[in-house]
Amino acid sequence: MLMSVRNQVSAEEWDVRCDLAALYRLLAHFKMTDIIYTHISARLPGEKDTFLINKYGVLFDRMRASDLVRIDVDGNIIEDNPSEKPVNSAGFTIHSAIHQARHDAKFVIHTHSAASIAVSAQKHGLLPISQHALKLQGILAYHDYEGIAVDLSERERLARDLGNKYAMILRNHGLLTVGRSAAEAFSHVYYLERSCQIQIAAQSGGVELLYPPQEVIDKTAEQWHQRNNDENYFRTFWNACVQLIENDPIDYRT
Repeated sequence: MLMSVRNQVSAEEWDVRCDLAALYRLLAHFKMTDIIYTHISARLPGEKDTFLINKYGVLFDRMRASDLVRIDVDGNIIEDNPSEKPVNSAGFTIHSAIHQARHDAKFVIHTHSAASIAVSAQKHGLLPISQHALKLQGILAYHDYEGIAVDLSERERLARDLGNKYAMILRNHGLLTVGRSAAEAFSHVYYLERSCQIQIAAQSGGVELLYPPQEVIDKTAEQWHQRNNDENYFRTFWNACVQLIENDPIDYRT
């Protein structure tokens, strides 16, 4: 079993590691994983463009704070034995792009679930047909598929397409959300994933979909946006979700 690095890092870094490990566990709990092929990252406090990402190959439901890998935007693994902590190359490309461009994005989540990929392949993208989807109105961007994200030149376009938004649908690929905290990033990915599930379920009925009037869409979006600057709103949801993983056989806080 991997030894804990708690005594080798600052208290601030350890807190970030625990939040990031909790994010991995929650994605597993809510079945938003693709075995080992998606990734979440967190900017390190006090470090310039240095972040934590998962050790490639560790299952999300077993991720621990000590499994996370320090890496900079140039791809340098900042560990004593870097060969023992490999990082997914596509994960590096995507996350380094966002951390380089958005210093407010402390946490970055990337997923590819069946529902999210299905919606990402639809020409019109996410439809405003549910209260969940209306939460994303105004904070959702799109990025066209360019192949497996191992070409570093794609970083500029990823950052450009995200802009100042907090969620993005990667066409033919999946989802990406960012947050000023783990709680915020998780709230966005939860609602975006649920919106995709709802859309696919509604379309499967084979009948005409009902859209709210535009004024109702705008009103609901504004109601949600008023909460986007309320960390207590995100924190309340986060604290409830974390209870779901607190009794896992392998503690994520190790």
